[in-house]
Amino acid sequence: MSASPKSVLSLIVLALATIFTVVNGQYSCQTQIVNGKPFPSLIEVTTEELATGLESGQFTSVDLVTAYIARINEVNATLNVVTEINPDALSIAAELDAERANGTVRGPLHGLPILIKGNIGTLDKMNTTAGSFALLGATLPRDSGVAAKLRAAGAIILGKTNLSQWANFRSDNSTNGWSAYGGQTYGAYYYHQDPSGSSSGSGVGTSIGLALAALGTETSGSILSPSEVNNLVGIKPTVGLTSRALVVPISQRQDTVGPMARTVKDAAYLLQAIAGKDPNDNYTSAIPFDTLPDYVGACNFSGLMGKRIGIPRNVIYQEMGDGPVLAAFEAAITVIQKAGATVIDNLNITAYALDQYFNGNASGIVLDADFVSDLPGEYLSKLVTNPNNVHDLEDVRNFTQHFQQEDYPDRDTAVWDQSLALGFNNTDPRFWAAYQINLETAGPQGILGLITNHSLDALILPTDFSPGLPALVGTPAVTVPMGFYPSNTTLTMNMRGDLVETGPNIPFGISFIGTAFSEASLISYAYAFEQRTMVRNQVQPFIVPNTELSNVVGA
Repeated sequence: MSASPKSVLSLIVLALATIFTVVNGQYSCQTQIVNGKPFPSLIEVTTEELATGLESGQFTSVDLVTAYIARINEVNATLNVVTEINPDALSIAAELDAERANGTVRGPLHGLPILIKGNIGTLDKMNTTAGSFALLGATLPRDSGVAAKLRAAGAIILGKTNLSQWANFRSDNSTNGWSAYGGQTYGAYYYHQDPSGSSSGSGVGTSIGLALAALGTETSGSILSPSEVNNLVGIKPTVGLTSRALVVPISQRQDTVGPMARTVKDAAYLLQAIAGKDPNDNYTSAIPFDTLPDYVGACNFSGLMGKRIGIPRNVIYQEMGDGPVLAAFEAAITVIQKAGATVIDNLNITAYALDQYFNGNASGIVLDADFVSDLPGEYLSKLVTNPNNVHDLEDVRNFTQHFQQEDYPDRDTAVWDQSLALGFNNTDPRFWAAYQINLETAGPQGILGLITNHSLDALILPTDFSPGLPALVGTPAVTVPMGFYPSNTTLTMNMRGDLVETGPNIPFGISFIGTAFSEASLISYAYAFEQRTMVRNQVQPFIVPNTELSNVVGA
């Protein structure tokens, strides 16, 4: 009996992973010493460490950009993380260095390089493609709301990261991290690791220090999941806390933009910079405060003391290979209790909510109808130039099906076919009926009902199980590293048989879930957990770039 092609590929991947681990797995997070001065390793450096080095004159923002570009160039041919490097990054860094020299510091992110996902619009020399050639060369009237806030905070937008094309809203048979424009992104913890998505490049790039941190977007899982499998902290903000203006949309009711970083505090610094009201996104008018909470100040070691944390057990279903995740989750519960929290276990969402969540079609109707309306209404109609004349979803589908590099029909357009076949958009009464089911499923009969009825401060779940219900009601979640699959884990491949979904040393996380605009509280709980566990450094990526600041400064 011959082995299947998929099993043969698994054996090849396993062999190559062993080779790559030996060849590329040797690196050090040790501080680099040059002329008696310590330089922190860029795979672990924090916002505060970089700010201190810049302020002391140990290195400049130009040095940082130079080092990060070199790091990108070292690994990008292998991992396909960054689709475009900002050609103005060095000149912007020089301008910010000059500001600092003159005594002007815009804030803690001044002069720090950040990557952003390829669906986040910028008015500069970079493209905003959402991974599609349909948008190549199209231009915008201004920066997206979050890009403008990043620049105002002094951050350097270093480049655009690859993503699951159209934020994973095109195909039923594609792969996480694949786009026509950017190719296939791979995770760095195992050879040909599935990077998850859709914020794939943002996750991988941050995990191996191609920038300080990155922005991702989420409709349902696209920050939380790639943060989890790339050993990161990811904050999925409340819908409306961060602007979605001129971000290629899926659903105005579920889309949000958030940080992906190596530590909770770094993620908090980035959230502090991008959160806030924007007249170009009316959802931000729902922000209930005129002055943002101090998200960085919320990083409190005692953050879990006296809190009531619940576990909605019937949302967790055991899948093959999830044993290590569930065992680590039980250990995490003990950590949370020892940190002073009361854990209320064995809570359940209602039978109605559970049935709708697993078997209902309301969530699909909402996304389909919103996309048909929002893609042209919130993005395509606002383009200044539109070289491929794509003005609605039908145009985009037609382009995709006739442009060879879009890899159709091998990668289908089934999601769009379903959206267009729905026959109505988000102004139809049938849409509103479906949306009300979403709100009921995750609201009174779901996670929000549990929080209210049991006087909880938050819920916790393994991140594998956390994105879906918060997505339906637009509420926040924060994922933190919780553990890694053991070294003897059997490989599990994706449905196309070309990416490793689970395997040795692949990370997984725990999520803290709360009510709308409770990010400061969730950050506090996540930080308290992170500081007691420090899981991130227990396993290192199998491939990392070698360039450090010590190779650049004075060179």
